[in-house]
Amino acid sequence: MSKTYESKDIVVLEGLDAVRMRPGMYIGTTGTKGLHHLLWEIVDNSVDELANGYGDTIIVTLEEDGSAQVEDNGRGIPVDIHPQMKVSGVEVVFTQLHAGGKFNNENYGFSGGLHGVGASVANALSRWLNVSVFREGYEYEMQFESKGSGGKIKSGVPVAPLKKVGKTDRTGTLVRFMPDDRVFEDITFDLETVSKRLREIAFLNKGIKIVLIDERKLENGKPFTQEFKYEGGLSDFVKYLNENKTVEHPKPIYFEAKSDLCQIACAMQYTNNYTENTFSYVNNIPTSEGGTHETGLKNAITRAFNDLGKRYNLIKDKEPPLTGEDYREGLTIVLSVKMRNVQFEGQTKTKLGNTEIKPEVDNLAYAKLIEYFDQNANKSVLELAINKGKAAAKVREAARKAKEITRAKNSIENSNLVGKLSSCTGKKPEMNELFIVEGDSAGGSAKQARDRSFQAILPLRGKPLNAEKKRLAQVLANEEIRTIISALGTGIGEDFNISNLKYHKVIILSDADQDGAHIRAILLTFFFRYMKELVLNGHVYIGLPPLYKVQKRDNIEYVYSDAELPEAIERIGKGYTMQRYKGLGEMNPEQLWDTTMNPQTRSLMRVTLEDIANAELMITTLMGDNIDARKAYITEHANFNKEDNFKPIN
Repeated sequence: MSKTYESKDIVVLEGLDAVRMRPGMYIGTTGTKGLHHLLWEIVDNSVDELANGYGDTIIVTLEEDGSAQVEDNGRGIPVDIHPQMKVSGVEVVFTQLHAGGKFNNENYGFSGGLHGVGASVANALSRWLNVSVFREGYEYEMQFESKGSGGKIKSGVPVAPLKKVGKTDRTGTLVRFMPDDRVFEDITFDLETVSKRLREIAFLNKGIKIVLIDERKLENGKPFTQEFKYEGGLSDFVKYLNENKTVEHPKPIYFEAKSDLCQIACAMQYTNNYTENTFSYVNNIPTSEGGTHETGLKNAITRAFNDLGKRYNLIKDKEPPLTGEDYREGLTIVLSVKMRNVQFEGQTKTKLGNTEIKPEVDNLAYAKLIEYFDQNANKSVLELAINKGKAAAKVREAARKAKEITRAKNSIENSNLVGKLSSCTGKKPEMNELFIVEGDSAGGSAKQARDRSFQAILPLRGKPLNAEKKRLAQVLANEEIRTIISALGTGIGEDFNISNLKYHKVIILSDADQDGAHIRAILLTFFFRYMKELVLNGHVYIGLPPLYKVQKRDNIEYVYSDAELPEAIERIGKGYTMQRYKGLGEMNPEQLWDTTMNPQTRSLMRVTLEDIANAELMITTLMGDNIDARKAYITEHANFNKEDNFKPIN
């Protein structure tokens, strides 16, 4: 190691080399989420073109060779020579960070993506990228490659300058790229992930047609194809989210508004559920942690409904004004904001922080809600909203008392945790883990197996309540739920405060059977409905206990899935014995520690909410009261032909 430090020691990463050196800074991760982020950046460029009035169709193709292609019928990337860079506009867009028309408000009113770095980042992290531009009567082509090996790879290098290849009557841009397997852990695009995101984009940009083609998957000899186009935009989105719920009015409330700072669109619809569900987006980017735009909208809803209720004598003068929480009970909301100079906050950069947007959205939405409900045709929905708010207010007092009971139990924790929670001795929440374990038998083994310096054990003595379609007071009446709330220390619902979390890893550890899966689903539903921030911040995990132990004398292998079993048996060799674990209680403490609790050897699955709207739909389908929807989902996704294929014990 050199002891001198001179100018020659300073490494300057030129152009796209910085992206390859630190990909996480640009796409977050080199896992599957980062891989798909490349595709979203190219798609976002096309969406921005179409959303600003240029073109109406995007075609996304997942090719057989693993590459992806995005084509639009917009204006096409400029092909003339850039005055500063002295190369074509195409080369500038794909090789220069922070280059693009999005920085000039004359070209794009509002835009999504990575603020202009998307195309160049996709190029930097691909083995090759080819672009075709159809513009002003001609077709142009350009190819880029990432060449080299080891740490000396040059990213996204032009193979040759942009060339004119012929005449055309088409307009638009076509980009095809191959993600670099030297960067990503896996370069296989997931059809379901791509399909869900493209549907979401189509909802958020009404009238735009998005076609998805998967050349890897054939149906009747033809590539799998889906088409998304929603003339109703956010109204159709809300109907989609509520399709397995009972809605209180068939037509969603909908309004649009625009100012110099932003433009907003919002759709809302009441259901007979007891929880509020708000989904917000900024420039097509999901803001799962909310932010100033959500706060502004919620303020507007409360103000507008209170003012309208008094104006139309639906709320008497002597009656106290209803709260926003009252009005939003059972309400599904989708809010889309388009704006410039976005400032994201939060650990996952999914929370809007622009302070000027809160009063702007508040005033715009308030004016539009007043205008909407002043129309005679919409008075019945206003009466519904006020009546639902009053009904919610009546149970609010009961919920408040239940919360006070819970707070009291939290403050004298031992009153409902004696004999249940085996806490750890560690005083640093960021190091501590809470295992929520199914049953006393597994709880006993876990207590003996754990490292008490940082691992706490909470056995469940009965099945927790399914929180779907239950009011907060009902949820808090369940002893197992109260125990979990007390153990975590965060409070619940509106009182939730993640800074009070006592354990930064909350691990659901249940048996690998149907009952265990049901308990996991119930707990995840509770966390999603009443402690969503716990999931959003990555604190919830699923423990993965082994299904089998394969042993031959002192050689032991634990197997965590049926798919892994044949290979494990082959490695062990003839003369093995095999044990199928039906539950955690069958493991002794040493086995439980080695397989499921030891941070060095265990497998944990972090619960994420990358697609919060789809999570909402899934929980409603699986945990709600629409039996037909649940049956349809199970019929479509369950493998009823699965057979056990065990080799006999040798």
